[in-house]
Amino acid sequence: MDFPPIREELRGLEPYGAPQLDVPVQLNTNENPYGPSEACADDIAASVREAALTLNRYPDREHVALREALAAYLSRDTVAAGFSITPEQVWAANGSNEVMLQLLQAFGGPGRTACSFAPTYSMYPEYARDTLTRWVTGHRAEDFSLDVDAARELIEAEQPSVVLLPSPNNPTGTALPPDAIEVLCKATGAYGGLLVVDEAYTEFRREGTPSALELLPTHRNLVVSRTMSKAFALAGGRLGYLAADPAILDAIRVVRLPYHLSSVTQAAALAALRHAPELLGKVDDLRRERDDVVTWLRAQGLEVADSDANFVLYGRFEDRHAHWEALLAHGVLVREVGPAGWLRVSIGTPEEMAAFRDATTAVLATPAGTLMDPATEEDA
Repeated sequence: MDFPPIREELRGLEPYGAPQLDVPVQLNTNENPYGPSEACADDIAASVREAALTLNRYPDREHVALREALAAYLSRDTVAAGFSITPEQVWAANGSNEVMLQLLQAFGGPGRTACSFAPTYSMYPEYARDTLTRWVTGHRAEDFSLDVDAARELIEAEQPSVVLLPSPNNPTGTALPPDAIEVLCKATGAYGGLLVVDEAYTEFRREGTPSALELLPTHRNLVVSRTMSKAFALAGGRLGYLAADPAILDAIRVVRLPYHLSSVTQAAALAALRHAPELLGKVDDLRRERDDVVTWLRAQGLEVADSDANFVLYGRFEDRHAHWEALLAHGVLVREVGPAGWLRVSIGTPEEMAAFRDATTAVLATPAGTLMDPATEEDA
């Protein structure tokens, strides 16, 4: 008998994770390259120290103070729509990964279905697998936008309990228009399903791109999730959160682990929120750097997906792994992810992006930089 007695469907699988390599320029995990300031770090340290004095007690199970602060932050995106997010609509967990897992624990499971539209975040089917939820994959259009009619037809046919839609999408960076969210909310709501819009990268969206938060008052089945890992430069803090109808939060409370959010995590996140203007101060710079990189890559003859995130998907390479390895040899780490022939680069500092451009220029002049023949792209 094989040991250990792992579930059969998990046997032989590799765990999720991007390569963690010690190279000069790391542009593969969509982190904010600008860390917290000394003032923010001091506030976090002082707050954690204060929390440490009470670590003999369990944390606030309802993380009320944190939910109040997150509601105030989210309400900045709903002012134009004429309403505010309330603490009763907000829930937090250890990264948006745990938020998603809790949603599938509460609303997925045996006999239920979840779905998304590829290419998209590779962890979604793993959340489904881990909660014994049937997984269905639809597909995006050639330009990575969502074919709303095809998506609605799939949803109506499969009637998934949970539909996961990132906006901006990972790994393509594509944002969803509000009318698409409206259509799919109605389609899922018709049979009692949830539509989860994953806005992990939403702070980087281009001017004029609204948040799905604006639709919360009209769609009880809409969930909007976010994270402090990206724009807030708090990837090491592991804090994700969502906004939804309070009844959805009540369902999540049934499956959450006891005292799931530590006092230390709550204290660090609250301190970071007090420094929100400073932590988000580099977002505009990263947007400009992203747009410059898109323009530059296209000038090199590469295909580039339009991006509303802090990363760019580009290609198409005859052998993307060879190109990835060649960049790595130049000290630049990007991500092999998404459709065949494409790579994803996170947006770093100007110095890091200059190193990326120099390395890419050098590699494009070698066999590793060979682009896919357009005549064969449809078969790839």
